[in-house]
Order: sequence, then C-alpha cells, then structure tokens
Amino acid sequence: MTDDLHAQRQALAEGLTSLPELLGQAMEVSQSAACLNVYLDSPVPALQQAIANQSPNQSPSEVSRPIGPLAGLPVSIKDLFDVAGQPTRAGSKVLSGAAPAPQDCTAIARLRAAGGLIAGRTHMVEFAFSGVGTNPHHGTPVNPADPRLARVPGGSSSGAAVSVATGAAAVGLGSDTGGSIRIPAALCGVVGFKSTARLVPAQGCIPLSTTLDTVCALTRSVRDAITVHQILAARSVQRVGKPLSSCRLALPQTLMQDDMDATVAAAFERSLRLLRQAGAQIEEVPLQEIAELAAINASGGFSAAESYAWHRRLLAERQKDYDPRVALRILRGADMSAADYIELIAARTRWVDQVNERLAGFDAIISPTVPIVAPSIASVLQDDTEFFRVNSLLLRNTAVVNMLDGCGVSLPCHQHGELPVGLMLWHGALKDDQVLDLALQVEQVLRRF
Repeated sequence: MTDDLHAQRQALAEGLTSLPELLGQAMEVSQSAACLNVYLDSPVPALQQAIANQSPNQSPSEVSRPIGPLAGLPVSIKDLFDVAGQPTRAGSKVLSGAAPAPQDCTAIARLRAAGGLIAGRTHMVEFAFSGVGTNPHHGTPVNPADPRLARVPGGSSSGAAVSVATGAAAVGLGSDTGGSIRIPAALCGVVGFKSTARLVPAQGCIPLSTTLDTVCALTRSVRDAITVHQILAARSVQRVGKPLSSCRLALPQTLMQDDMDATVAAAFERSLRLLRQAGAQIEEVPLQEIAELAAINASGGFSAAESYAWHRRLLAERQKDYDPRVALRILRGADMSAADYIELIAARTRWVDQVNERLAGFDAIISPTVPIVAPSIASVLQDDTEFFRVNSLLLRNTAVVNMLDGCGVSLPCHQHGELPVGLMLWHGALKDDQVLDLALQVEQVLRRF
C-alpha cells in the first residue's frame, strides 16, 4: 500500500521528497487504468494548479515544509458534499443540472483550513443508497485489490475508497449511513472510521437518512483516521494508551459471524488468535438484540422514510432517471405513516438502551466488517435477486453500529496475497476515542503478521 499521510508528511519535513513530487505521483495514478470511473470531476486541474503554485524561488526545504495537518496533499470528495462553485449531484442524473454550491459545506471548509487540497469529486452509489458500489449512470470503480477480476469496490463511498487504495488521494471524504465508509474500506483493504454521527456537522451534504448519516473518511492507517477525525469534528482525540492486555472485547455470537466465506473466516479467526496471544481478553456474548433489527426495520427503516421525504417530488417528476434499484428502496418510505415513523423512533431508543446495557464494561466490540470478500461486478449486475442478496450481506454487520448511534472502525486483517478482509472494532455513542485508541494497538498486532 502507498505510504500513509503521516509518512508523507514526515518525508516532506525531512526533505526526502517535495509536495510537487507527491502531487505529481497522485496525478499520475489518477490518470491510470486503476482509477477508471473513480472521479466524476478530474483531479488533474486542481493538482496541476497546486504544483504550479509552488514558487520556483523557494528553497527545497521551503517547498517540502508541510502546511497544516493535511500538508497540501490531495483529498478526494464524495459527490455528496457542497464545494463552492461546483454542482453537487450525488452520483445521479436527476441532479445533473444542479446549480453550483454557493459555499463549501462545513466538512470541506475544515479540510481546506487543515491544508487539504480538494482534488476532485468521486463516484458513488446514486444518492448513497447501497453497500455494493455500482452506479449505472456513471460507471463503477473497480476494486484495485484483484488485477485478474473486476470486483465491486463496496459502497456507497466507492470512488473515495479506490482513490485512497490506489494512492490517487491521501484521504477520501465520504459518508456512512449503514456502512458506506466501512464496507468499501473492508473490500478495498484500507481503513474506514465512522464516528458518532453528531460529532461532525452534515450541513451542505445531500441526506440519505438525517437520523443515521455520518460524515467521515477513508484513510490508509488508524493514525491518519485520528488526524482526519480531529479535523472533521474540530476536536482532539483523547488517548489513554490502555494496554491491550487490559482490554475486554465482546465477540457477538448473533448473526455477525454467520455466512462468512472461507477467506473472511480464516482471516478473522487468525486475527482473534493473534489478539489473544497479544493479551486481549475476547469474550463471547450472545447479543441477541441484533436479531431484533429485522423486525424493527421491516417497513424500511429510517433510510426509506427519510429519503422518501427528500425525494418524493423528484421521484414524481423523474423516476425513470433514477437507478431502479435505488428508487425501489426509496419508495418503500411512501408506505410508512407518521405513526410508523414515531414507533420506529421509540423502538430504536429502547433497542439502543438494551444494547448499551449489554455492552457495559467492554472496551469495544469485535466482528468481521463484512462476511464476504468483494464479489465480481458482473455477478451483482446479473439480476436483482443476487444484487440485493449481496447488498444485504454487506450491510448486515455495519448497519448495527449506525442503529446503535455508535462509532466503528474497519481495519485490514488479511495477509499479503489474500483478498482484503476487514475487522471491525465498534461501540456505542461517544466512545470514539476509546475505539480509536484501541484500534491503534490492534492495527500494530495485525500488521506484524
């Protein structure tokens, strides 16, 4: 994998490379076959301008000096966020004529202030409503993990994940409503951190579910994830450095380990063994409440209800221009009454309280991020039955964290030569620092083997 943000910053500070050199490398990758369908708007103009802005009269040390936490390095932007002067289209056709945004959304403004170069807008699932990563309007980015077979990147932050995995961007800004950061992180072999939703403002982001949407990012390491979260949330992560040998991890037995394919099962079991050898206390817990989510969300859940409220007029006028698989899921919200929605809110509140009570005393919960490796693009496009089967599997584990109003991070846990597999550490609301602190140690254990 390409060096992470921290390594690139260090190389700049030590004069081992220059910002124009790093930007040139990112530009070269962005124009390669590995980035086909990754960007909706080419990052080349932004990268070229940034290179040109480096004064020829500066000394090498001045050119190399990092500026801000993001050091002038490229950040890719999911096509869900307002960037001043650009239309926000959410990967759709129906917003192709949208007016340019009058100003940056909060997340973009904070990334710019931290020294990030806003490079280009990335492909995504239309209106962020799928975990698979396909888009019939603009093409689907190909997962870079397998040069022999075109596999799905995961979604909905598909282009964001591929931009980071290939080295076209140091950071990929995205969103996570049911797993849209962690799923592509797992399938593409990078790190995806979903913070507690309330910590990062969603102003200037086209919503899927105002209840569940989380503004967050993909990176190449946990230390980068901490840096970017601090920027997006405008807060400092408090690290206590609790040793792994003093940590209690809950391992849910309900659903989250079901239907693992052979690659995921082997990588996950190996990871558990390595963490136990490193001293982690991993305790099996039933957590049967997870099985209740199907009934709670039977009518479509928050995403259907809240997306339909946003889309109903557009659908009435231009349904034929939607991805049919996206429109089908949004339209489930048309059958939900106000009473249904109010009952859903109450059911979630009760469920969150029950789960938090079960998990009290644990430092984090551990599970596979998703139970399968990335399937081929061709296989999920063959018919709706297979598409929705895969989509349901990919979202099953990650969506639990969103429903909990929690936080979670997906870490690569595969070995060299294996397809990417993600290990997820997660917990309830505002346990972000605890999860990130632990993730740093878990990452070190997994990377030693």
